[in-house]
Amino acid sequence: MGFREAAEYHLNRAIKFLNLNEDTAMALLEPRKSLEVTFSVRMDDGRVRQFKGYRVQHTDVLGPAKGGIRFHPNVDMDEVKALATLMSIKCCVIGLPYGGGKGGVTVNTKELSESELERVSRGFIRAIAPIISTDKDVPAPDMYTNSKVMAWMVDEYSVIKQVNEFGVITGKPLSIGGSAGRNAATARGGFFVTRAACQKEGIDLKKAKVIVHGFGNVGGHAARIFAEEGSKVIGIADSKTAIYDPNGIDIKAALELKAKTGSLKSYTQGQKLTPQELLECECDILVPASLEAVITEENAAQIKAKMIAELANGPVTPEADEILNQKKVILVPDILANAGGVTVSYFEWVQNRMGYYWTAEEIDEKLEKLMCKAYEDIYNFKQEKNCPDYRLAAFAIATNRLVQAMKDRGWVS
Repeated sequence: MGFREAAEYHLNRAIKFLNLNEDTAMALLEPRKSLEVTFSVRMDDGRVRQFKGYRVQHTDVLGPAKGGIRFHPNVDMDEVKALATLMSIKCCVIGLPYGGGKGGVTVNTKELSESELERVSRGFIRAIAPIISTDKDVPAPDMYTNSKVMAWMVDEYSVIKQVNEFGVITGKPLSIGGSAGRNAATARGGFFVTRAACQKEGIDLKKAKVIVHGFGNVGGHAARIFAEEGSKVIGIADSKTAIYDPNGIDIKAALELKAKTGSLKSYTQGQKLTPQELLECECDILVPASLEAVITEENAAQIKAKMIAELANGPVTPEADEILNQKKVILVPDILANAGGVTVSYFEWVQNRMGYYWTAEEIDEKLEKLMCKAYEDIYNFKQEKNCPDYRLAAFAIATNRLVQAMKDRGWVS
């Protein structure tokens, strides 16, 4: 099942659970606006290349569309539509005044110089400028984009509009309206909801053995935060190398090594495994923080974790979901677990609009409050509605909120 099919599968489960009519289902499954663009960029060697880009606004029933921009060779309209739909659900899970948006450019950034990357970034924002603004659609970083790319984009948009409009893009550097706490927001938000789930499910987080699969920005921060909060991180993995050590891994040393060499390959302690093998090691909490579909029907039966907290997008396939549910594995779904990023993006947008900025401590406090409330809402919904798993409960509660707004505005009956 592909990524878009998986997104539609989960949304259709919620539609069926809520017993929604066909017209309402169509309003949820089909995006309000999809834009495909082709734009020209002059490369360093003088030739002019054409790039394909996409921006999808799933809905604006609750407020502007919100969602990242990814640069990747596999970006296409189907993927962007699926991600925009999931962003609507994610924003509704947390209770943010946004609809879902997503964008992307079909490009391999590893083949670009920095100046070419800047020209692609500026070219894309020029192409989609007519449909974005602080009040219409607010992009942010995603796969292979970052705060530097967002800075170029917000600068280009400001040139077009002839006014600084910092709130049109989030995930910016602090110097031009970025928010404190943004870099670690996804990981910290994931920690907050995992801690809340552990309290409900009877897992002692201070004694928990944790495996973090993925050691990029999100996974690296997650491993650090879990270790700082007293958990024993016994496994970490980047794209090629996994380290397993039942005595616990020195996360600070691993992060320094990764920053210096770009890899975990030369980490000397513990046992070297493949990233796939690490997924199947025994632990209390498994944190997939790398790619989509790393846990499938092929390996789900071998998963030995008591709890899975999905910091990546779609790391567990629908087929694997069923197997894990049968095994009674507690699964904290991605639309809740990794919503810390969009939540702090929301804080950044609010700060830009106010022209008043909060400290990192204030951001963390607000993030914890929203993430924990969202978990409580989902937990209570699951109990009250006899919902079989957290993922369905999260999709159902978010879908219910979207549909209520659509009904109140007269979009559906």
